[in-house]
Amino acid sequence: MNLLQIPTTAPEEMGKKETKDKLDELQDRLKELQNLMYAEGKHSLLVVLQGMDASGKDGVVKKVLEKVNAGGIHVAAFKKPTEEEMAHDFLWRVHKHVPRRGMISVFNRSHYEDVLICRVKGWVSDELAHKRFGWINAFEETLQERDTHIFKFYLHISEAVQNERFEDRRTDPRKHWKFNSGDLVEAQSWPEYRKMYQDVFEHCGPKIPWTIIPSDDKWYKEYLIAKILVEHLESLNMQYPPLDES
Repeated sequence: MNLLQIPTTAPEEMGKKETKDKLDELQDRLKELQNLMYAEGKHSLLVVLQGMDASGKDGVVKKVLEKVNAGGIHVAAFKKPTEEEMAHDFLWRVHKHVPRRGMISVFNRSHYEDVLICRVKGWVSDELAHKRFGWINAFEETLQERDTHIFKFYLHISEAVQNERFEDRRTDPRKHWKFNSGDLVEAQSWPEYRKMYQDVFEHCGPKIPWTIIPSDDKWYKEYLIAKILVEHLESLNMQYPPLDES
């Protein structure tokens, strides 16, 4: 897979207004399906969001899930490991955030950081990273066997749009809190990150595949992710438990 050959924009035939209207309907349906999943208590959903800085991971959490009951969602963001986390294996801090049955968990960045930024920075060797691929696959397959449905989304933006969003953060006082000069430094490593992501897609995907989401257009990104989640949850044919009059 060559990320440079995959579009980052919405298809020309997709109209912005019509797509936003469809997203509104999907949000309502996702709310209903999460309530049903919680009541039935047989399935859980894990949504993994990865992407370069400013690709819109926070926006997905806010927009796609904004109508879902907050009590049915858990969002975890994985940054630099703490001292306690470093004292355990790299999946320890992740496992405690996986969803119990009936719940949705969203990983805003995830266990894949340990084979992406850690590799780009040279904190782990290629040999260790490839061992971790196997451990990650086993971890995800274990969750899947326990009826956790995993969706791994890579938010695919262009370098030009990333630069526009950085500039917007720098110049808009309402977004200053999002601006980090370190992100500009990280952006210089696009070629290395593309290489590492492509390696991840190849080795951590056959059974639980990645979905590449064109993310230059936020409205299309949000619509596409909501559509994928709704269609999958509908396919589970979930049922509300019968009335217990005992």
